[in-house]
Amino acid sequence: MERKVTVPDILKRKGGDPIVALTAYDFPFGRIADIAGIDFILVGDSLGMVVQGMDTTLPVTLDEMVYHCRMVARARQRALLVCDLPFGSYQVSPVDAVRNASRLVKEGGAEAVKLEGGVAMAETIRAIASVDIPVMGHIGLTPQSVHRMGGHKVQGQRHGAKAGQRERIIDDALAVEDAGAFALVLEGMPLDLAAEITDRLTIPTIGIGAGAHCDGQILVLHDVLGLSDRTSPKFAKRYAELWQAAGAAIADYAREVRNHTFPNDSHSFHSLTSVPREEKAAAEG
Repeated sequence: MERKVTVPDILKRKGGDPIVALTAYDFPFGRIADIAGIDFILVGDSLGMVVQGMDTTLPVTLDEMVYHCRMVARARQRALLVCDLPFGSYQVSPVDAVRNASRLVKEGGAEAVKLEGGVAMAETIRAIASVDIPVMGHIGLTPQSVHRMGGHKVQGQRHGAKAGQRERIIDDALAVEDAGAFALVLEGMPLDLAAEITDRLTIPTIGIGAGAHCDGQILVLHDVLGLSDRTSPKFAKRYAELWQAAGAAIADYAREVRNHTFPNDSHSFHSLTSVPREEKAAAEG
């Protein structure tokens, strides 16, 4: 097995070899991602949309995040494991945020936590980091702010200091770094803005819909594998079509059951009293 990826390893990749990240939500796909060499796996609250079938990430609970994180923690051996703090678990107070981040580490097996927000969340990031729980920030298109944004819309396209505007996003990035985050996800923003932020920060940036100038990239597992009948976002690339492949396999199974071609004799067990002597000896020994 390759050497375990740690938070200091991610920090050292600033300006170096691109960091490769992917979401995962259960044991099988966590194991697949780990074996494939992903640098860090994010157990994202995106599970609300791609696993639970909801329209937003907002209903996802802390208990659900602990549950899914625990499954991925059992699977991964090499990758750093990062887990999202869900909506409502860190916005009330830094004290609540530290308590809930601790649950993700203690019960879920997370090695770092991620939260959304910049200037407004700086005190919270600082509080979590102060108890030695590594924090990854997330600014730009922040899915937990879907109601404020009026949908999942590209941010930072206009100049200004209001939430979602270019200069505010830069301030958010600087605040996240100053508060002690070890990395920062940049989502849904113009590539030139992401490039400027990446150049100004000393911590790695991880892009998703933020262009090629970030220090790394992350995508949602279900977009990469084509595991959805929804249209993938513009910034995502489908590297497989497993939704179609799975549907075809299940249809084949159903057809064979209805045609009485499955199960056949090779898929069946036999009583030891009704099989030839040599088969009985093999079964017993």
